[in-house]
Amino acid sequence: MIGEVKQILSVSRRTDIPAFYMTWFMDQVSQGFIQVVNPFNRQVKRVAVSPERIHAMVFWSKNFGPFLAGRYGEHLQDKGYHLFFNFTVNSQSPILEPGVPDLDQRLGQLRQLCQRFGSASVQWRFDPICHFMTPAGDVKTNLDDFDTIASAAGECGIDTCTTSFMDHYRKIERRTRNKIAFVEPPLVEQVEILLNLEKTLSSLGIGLALCCEKQVLGQLPAESTIKAGACISGLRIMAVHGGRLSLRQDSSQRKASGCGCTVSVDVGSYDLHPCHHNCQFCYANPASDQRRHQ
Repeated sequence: MIGEVKQILSVSRRTDIPAFYMTWFMDQVSQGFIQVVNPFNRQVKRVAVSPERIHAMVFWSKNFGPFLAGRYGEHLQDKGYHLFFNFTVNSQSPILEPGVPDLDQRLGQLRQLCQRFGSASVQWRFDPICHFMTPAGDVKTNLDDFDTIASAAGECGIDTCTTSFMDHYRKIERRTRNKIAFVEPPLVEQVEILLNLEKTLSSLGIGLALCCEKQVLGQLPAESTIKAGACISGLRIMAVHGGRLSLRQDSSQRKASGCGCTVSVDVGSYDLHPCHHNCQFCYANPASDQRRHQ
């Protein structure tokens, strides 16, 4: 039907499907539906995924290598789906993100995504900003390669970087005990960090957006161009791909903390799809956590 409001499929906040589970995902798409388990009440919902129901698929990943090699994006486009990409590219850190590819490989993937699907369909996330103390007592950050990544993103035509500061969940403290200790910089230091990033990005034509950082956003000077972000923006997706989408905010996300995401249906499972990147700061379900509990 002309003008019909369709849904956005988020693939996925809960795990890295493009890196590890595209065979499963494509099989679900071929069946026309995906069984989604609510992580809180365990209820199972059957989500129809035909092009008549789904306007766009938003893919989240730290490694689009398998996705690109399998030409899954082109196959999905041939079926009639619009595609959008949230690519998290952080600094090279085998301590924090032991399972992600080398930074040069990830920047190559970023270029391929922009070349094959258009830079307007690709968002760069540097997420999260981390400060941690080593066993030797040195405080380090994961911002070492930020300028290199920003330069590559600017050359690709990417216009926005979305970031946030790490959230300190209890499961992370248990995971990193006797390894590293994450520390939270004071609010005034967070503001200083963001203003420095803004300066770097503005020279490259890239804007800085914050994900779920309402408190620090309120402390920025009036002249700052840093804004609240939306990793899934119905307005942006419609600007790129046309069509009609609901612009209602997603009530299942952290709206009170400043999440501006448009409503979507998230697929994937913390339990069934553990992430093999094994990031130390992960709020989800790294495979290393499952092994630890077996």
